[in-house]
Amino acid sequence: MNIFVAKLSAGVTSDDLKELFEEYGEVVSANVIKDKFTGESKRFGFVEMGNEEEAQKAISELDGCEYDKSVIVVKKAEPREDRPRTGGGGFNRGGGGGNRGGFGGGNNRSGGGGYRGGDNRGGDRGGFGGNKFGGNKNY
Repeated sequence: MNIFVAKLSAGVTSDDLKELFEEYGEVVSANVIKDKFTGESKRFGFVEMGNEEEAQKAISELDGCEYDKSVIVVKKAEPREDRPRTGGGGFNRGGGGGNRGGFGGGNNRSGGGGYRGGDNRGGDRGGFGGNKFGGNKNY
């Protein structure tokens, strides 16, 4: 069974996660997810356990407990295809926004959205997108 673990402390490693879950049975794998650009923990991870009964016991006993000064969330992981997809702007391909824009995409040089809608160059009030500049810039 694949288990989702969230609200981890920044210092928790994959080895720490494995050690925590080994108290309940055999751990096939444990992985704390890291940001691909900074290498820092995204503060969540996945643990795979081979025995379903042991996994269920780990979930019921560890969900809501304090681990490394943080109250963690532990639950059965949902397969990717079952999760709802959300729309929105993208990275390097902007847009979003519209009249009074908002949180639309943006490209590397601007936030999408703004008062005049947004194309890849952003509206006249920016928005919250963009990789390098974002915000109230017009490019």
